[in-house]
Amino acid sequence: MQAVAEVLNQQRDVHIHSYVQSEILMFIRLAEAYHFKVQTFTHVLEGYKVAGELAAHGAGASTFADWWAYKFEVYDAIPQNACLMQNKGVTTSINSDDYEMQRRLNQEAAKSMMYCNMSKEDAWNMVTINPAKQLRVDEFVGSLTTGKMADIVLWNAEPLSIYAKVTQAWVEGKRYFDRDQDQLAQQAVVNERAALIQKILSSDEQAKAGEKVTPLNEPQWHCDTHYQAWGHAHQGAK
Repeated sequence: MQAVAEVLNQQRDVHIHSYVQSEILMFIRLAEAYHFKVQTFTHVLEGYKVAGELAAHGAGASTFADWWAYKFEVYDAIPQNACLMQNKGVTTSINSDDYEMQRRLNQEAAKSMMYCNMSKEDAWNMVTINPAKQLRVDEFVGSLTTGKMADIVLWNAEPLSIYAKVTQAWVEGKRYFDRDQDQLAQQAVVNERAALIQKILSSDEQAKAGEKVTPLNEPQWHCDTHYQAWGHAHQGAK
């Protein structure tokens, strides 16, 4: 009950998991009947059908770039969804349930440039400032502005390009990744591995030359070992 009271008193943001226009409209009408606001509709793959209503309510939309036809609720999904909502004034962002796609939302956002000629700035906003606004944390993150957290990613090319690679990543002003240092670290691992292999090969050569090797007398354990040992012990007890 406390959570409901917080919603009605505008103290708790409401984010709605949704797909089809009927459920989106139903919840908008419910919210307006009880005088509270839906902050963001997520997934919202039929949002393009009710983009005007979303904009009028003041709700944001966080959607997939181009997922459709994988279950009944998304049969009417179209790749122009993000553009059509954004063009109606809906604060739109791109998300994904897929772990791999979550790692490259920059490329997911760029798809709208291909599908419906969205500008580079609007596409980039869909994975930076727009989701920050939807979560109401744009005071702290979402853009490079004095006073905000220094969460910064540096690329070696335009970040909306599939060829762009991250060169550095900073979180709250602390460098967490540097590609040059990472390459040096990877090379050090390669060198260490090569040295260990060479040491093993040298040991084998010494053994062949007459060096005495002490055999290991440890038993070889496998999945039936315990059962067989129990069987022998059981027969001995009889």
